[in-house]
Amino acid sequence: MRSIQGYLGDGYEVLSSVGHIRDLADKKDIPAELKKTSVGKYSIDIENGFTPLYVESERGKKTVAELKRALKNADELLLATDEDREGEAIAWHLLEALKPKVPVKRMVFHEITKDAIRAAVENTRELDLALVDAQETRRILDRLYGWDVSDVTRRKVGQGTSAGRVQSAATRLVVDRERERMAFVSASYWDVEALAASGAESFATRLARLDGAPLARGTDFDDAGQLKKAVVVLTETQARELAAAIEAKAEATVTAIEAKPGTRSPKPPFTTSTLQQEAGRKLSMSAKHAMGVAQRLYEKGYITYMRTDSTALSTQAVVAARTQAVALYGDKAVPANPRSYRNNSKNAQEAHEAIRPSGESFRTPSSVASGLDRDELRLYDLIWKRTIASQMSDAKYETTTVTLEADAGGKTASFTASGTVYTFKGFLEAYEEGHDEKRGDADKAEDQSLPQMAVGDVLNLRDVEPKGHATSPKPRYTEASLVKALEEKGIGRPSTFASIIDVIINREYVTKRGQALVPSWLAFSVVRLLEKHFADLVDYDFTAALEDDLDAIARGEQQRVAWLNEFYFGSENHVGLRHILDNLGEIDAREINSTRIGDVATLRFGRYGPYLEVPNGDDTTRIVNVPGDLAPDELTPEKARELIEAPVAGDRVLGQNPENGRDIVVKDGRFGPYLEEVLPAEPEPAAEPAVEGAPKKRTAKKKVEAPKPRRASLFKSMSPETIDLDTALKLFSLPRTVGVDPESGVPITAQNGPYGPYIKKGTDSRSIGSEEQIFDITLEQALEIYAQPKYANRAATSLKEFEADPVSGKPIRIKDGRFGAYVTDGTTNVTIPRGQTADDITFEVAVQMLADKRAKGPAPKRTTRRATTTRKPAAKKK
Repeated sequence: MRSIQGYLGDGYEVLSSVGHIRDLADKKDIPAELKKTSVGKYSIDIENGFTPLYVESERGKKTVAELKRALKNADELLLATDEDREGEAIAWHLLEALKPKVPVKRMVFHEITKDAIRAAVENTRELDLALVDAQETRRILDRLYGWDVSDVTRRKVGQGTSAGRVQSAATRLVVDRERERMAFVSASYWDVEALAASGAESFATRLARLDGAPLARGTDFDDAGQLKKAVVVLTETQARELAAAIEAKAEATVTAIEAKPGTRSPKPPFTTSTLQQEAGRKLSMSAKHAMGVAQRLYEKGYITYMRTDSTALSTQAVVAARTQAVALYGDKAVPANPRSYRNNSKNAQEAHEAIRPSGESFRTPSSVASGLDRDELRLYDLIWKRTIASQMSDAKYETTTVTLEADAGGKTASFTASGTVYTFKGFLEAYEEGHDEKRGDADKAEDQSLPQMAVGDVLNLRDVEPKGHATSPKPRYTEASLVKALEEKGIGRPSTFASIIDVIINREYVTKRGQALVPSWLAFSVVRLLEKHFADLVDYDFTAALEDDLDAIARGEQQRVAWLNEFYFGSENHVGLRHILDNLGEIDAREINSTRIGDVATLRFGRYGPYLEVPNGDDTTRIVNVPGDLAPDELTPEKARELIEAPVAGDRVLGQNPENGRDIVVKDGRFGPYLEEVLPAEPEPAAEPAVEGAPKKRTAKKKVEAPKPRRASLFKSMSPETIDLDTALKLFSLPRTVGVDPESGVPITAQNGPYGPYIKKGTDSRSIGSEEQIFDITLEQALEIYAQPKYANRAATSLKEFEADPVSGKPIRIKDGRFGAYVTDGTTNVTIPRGQTADDITFEVAVQMLADKRAKGPAPKRTTRRATTTRKPAAKKK
């Protein structure tokens, strides 16, 4: 805002609207007189043109009040929100709330520079109500879909679950990939590798054919482990025999040399989607983190608007990129004519310029380093390089493939080797796009240089080695590859990808293992429910078609009310959401939450997570816990058998408590191993003798609660397999009295709790460093802890320490807190996600976690909203 104010001068006052000031009412905010109407369920009057009921947030009310005060002395109002659906809707809501009596104009710009802001003021337009209609349709659609379908998932899968137009399709993508991995059958094959030497130079070769027949490669097998074509599959024995025979002669003859020229063209400048993908691949940034950093760069005036589907560059930007490329890499760095890239977006309203450095001439990363933090500089450098490279010349290369033949005990062994040499690097001088993880050992040209050779040359072969290979399943999605898949399928819009991924992670439908997205069994249950009972709503083509329809509404080609009527109530060609909900029939929650693991057991997802249900051979079953960090594709029938056959800790009796003679046993509970003191069986009460002819007495049965056995949790450092009776008795003796505080006379005890070990004096509790200290801490040590400020001793519990955070400048630490391990820089705290430990967190990951938390901002306070206005149906608008 300060930059814009400076460019406009004193004649303008620039104020922030801070995003949306209004939204659809929550159920608790609907006025009593409307609760029994059609508005009461969704905050939408479905029977009257899907008219929404909007309420102002507490922050929105403050914003509106501030803007109204400023308007009193103004002679014109300029609405300068983003030029997309959300931005246009924000401007419309402001207009509805402010009801200005002065002229109103819509001002749009794509970069915060002096020229761009001045041009925006001089070229205003009217509010685009078609864009507002598209945003409102999307919001109503998501409310209807989300509230109705989520109600079913909560009842049949579990509280806290939800469904959504885009989040459910994204979750299904991740689950479908895991299903492919679970069904995958690995195939093994062997080949022979060797080094071929021509004079002093050597290069790597691989056996490709045997007596003219091609050898198997990973791409020759399907996902069921079956061959797709006729090839030779070598066993380990055959490969070793071949290697020995080839090494005996140790020479090969060059039989063919083929050189092919090629060119590579640069990728277009960044769109929102490709920026998120590259930031993930090259900078290990999550989509959300990348967008937060890009937002800061835009607001500071370093880049153009970062939410765009367009790959187009303005004439000004093309000139700037070409000029800088020539200055850095010479006259040949750019082609004779500027490059232009086709824009695939059908929605012209949301297709602006590509993401690029702002201004008429681009600032180099080194020239802006002092004004940016670490992540801002890294992302700016990426955008700058990609933009420059997009206007540079093609790279030219030559790939040479050489074929060698060697005698292998009477058989002809044909080896091949490839090498690529760039004759002109072109755009590669500035930038090369990253790549997602490749599957298996798919053939690719070796990045090696081959020596000069001629057909007929005899080369020496050495280091001849048989090599075993196994085919691998498709890699799991990363954030970058999921963004790419969503864009390719037309699901969602690039500006929403970051929030989609954030939702499915926060819902615990997926967890991150390194960069990979691993679906949970909870996600399997939700997706199974949706596929069985809401098949159309999670169909990829249907979801993409919804996006196309929203784009058509934004272009004014479809009408909002007519479209919502068809989506919700249906038509001849479409089954409406209401019809689906009214005809769900019975849903078997047990079946929805079950997955067969071969013929070994059934995995079920329950209130406390996944577990195996194993038949005992009669009508009974037993439960076996499934480790929380075990990915679905890792729960094979063999692994299930291993879990089932593992010794049960509860079967082991440690001995008797000498104080009361009761057995002490180790048990394995849902929350981990624990000790239990076995109570003696209660004797059955003696029955009164029956008297013949006497009337039967009716006695009230009084429920008597059975006494509960004493229990104690094991320390984290203890194992149920090795714990002994003496240690068990020590655990049962807790809490331990450390001593008496000499000043207050209050006893100090040491004990263990759900948030770790601590000492306690009256109501004053203090954490201590380790569980072992419970038995070792002395009175003097306890008094020393109490002499310190309440939280001073927390610094001593650091599990890991890193260098300073680039944003806050404070050291980053991983600490063990009451809710588990967390990352902190002393100001911002982030809990380490379930399934990860402190050992998994690197400096880069810690920086990203902190940045994500800052970008998310503080948790919103729960506030009461009031209804303010309803928007008229679009059909009545002028």
